[in-house]
Amino acid sequence: MTTPEQPLPPGQHDRDVPAPQDRNPFAPPTRPATPPADPFAPPAAAPAGWTAPPAGWAVRPGTHRPAAWPAAAPLPTDPGAAPAPAPGAGPVPGAGPGVLPYPDLAPPTRPRRRRRIPLGVVAGLVVVAFGAGLVGGVVGSRVESDDARLVDAGLPASVGTGAGDRAPDSVAGIAERVLPSVVSIEVSAASGSSTGSGFVLRQDGYILTNHHVVAAATTAGATVVVLLADGSQLDATVVGSTAEYDLAVLKVEAEGLTPLVLGVSEDVQVGDPVVAVGAPLGLVGTVTSGIVSARNRPVAAGDGAESTAFINAIQTDAAINPGNSGGPLVNAAGEVVGINSAIAQPPGTSATSGGSIGLGFAIPSDQARRTAEQLIETGRATYPVIGVLLDSGYTGEGVRVAGEPQAGQQPVTPGGPADRAGIRPGDVVLSIDGRPVTASDELIVAIRARTPGEAVLLRVRDAGGAERDVRVVLDESPRG
Repeated sequence: MTTPEQPLPPGQHDRDVPAPQDRNPFAPPTRPATPPADPFAPPAAAPAGWTAPPAGWAVRPGTHRPAAWPAAAPLPTDPGAAPAPAPGAGPVPGAGPGVLPYPDLAPPTRPRRRRRIPLGVVAGLVVVAFGAGLVGGVVGSRVESDDARLVDAGLPASVGTGAGDRAPDSVAGIAERVLPSVVSIEVSAASGSSTGSGFVLRQDGYILTNHHVVAAATTAGATVVVLLADGSQLDATVVGSTAEYDLAVLKVEAEGLTPLVLGVSEDVQVGDPVVAVGAPLGLVGTVTSGIVSARNRPVAAGDGAESTAFINAIQTDAAINPGNSGGPLVNAAGEVVGINSAIAQPPGTSATSGGSIGLGFAIPSDQARRTAEQLIETGRATYPVIGVLLDSGYTGEGVRVAGEPQAGQQPVTPGGPADRAGIRPGDVVLSIDGRPVTASDELIVAIRARTPGEAVLLRVRDAGGAERDVRVVLDESPRG
């Protein structure tokens, strides 16, 4: 073997040098006195006594010698060896170790190399072994499953807590009390059908819901059906409805119904637990829970087809979805503190595809009580006004009273509450009862949350920049 600095002798190739792993590691190293000639390389010139094989004969290293050479072609001899003996005379005298007198008889002894199994065969064996293991595992598991079967499984029995063991103020306890009073409402009209929710106000069949749930019921041929909690279906009539507050009262011919109590929404605090009940997407008796997220949230609800409802709403993160409209939002005592009415929608979401994003709004029960009483007693509901037109294009601080008549109506109604209090066209309302207002909807909602005859304190700035406080006694809108 040569070192990297010693090139291979002429005629010797690196492929003929045994690989390190093929040598006997225990044999002492040997180095021939002179590098042996490559037995596979043909001589550069025919040596003395060499006679080329006849035409048609070829002598290649590693091949077997032909059965006999022609008489004219004596066997070649190694140039450095003694003359070949006569046949049968034995080894060539003086031939050194490793010298073959006849290169064509047999190749020099080459180191034995390890037989390597092709990679594809190894992969096949692995796959076969894995498959055999898998089959064995399946068979074993089946055998074990047969052996492991018991006459009696003997699993531990559940002790349970019982259906009646829920705390009264838990969601389950509240739902148990409220669900019997919640109804599902379906309106069918020529323009289509709509569904919503409601709840029993009186045991003799009065039901409260949203105006937009039954708005189509006023058209010819429309029908309203109420599905009670016990599964019975009853035809209903609309007693009264108001788009301004988005409330309506229905009546079914039934007795002995279980009404819900309208609580005091003014006592609700942010963070109070609440439960919403209704039939979202027609799923009757659905219960969701959350908290009061905010109070006095100004919400203008409507689809533009009719008057917009201005709601001084209770905001909640309890899931409210289409179909929940008109259902109750109750407190821990099971009292109604709001009527679920609207949900916020991300920009670009249509009204028919939107769902709960944790921003639901309910009409306060204090407002619902006043409006329901009016609808039951008179079939109509009124709302408070101050008698001004607001400039919707104004973008400055506060809310500006229109400076010019609109559609033939004066900016300040002559003889109305604002006129009597000294408010003039172009004045800017900065706050109501100390709460700043920054948009027209906020002022309208704040006013409609009051009752006719109630007084409010407005902070007003005139065209010259002077500010003053104005006390206004609210009037009642004409009954529509």
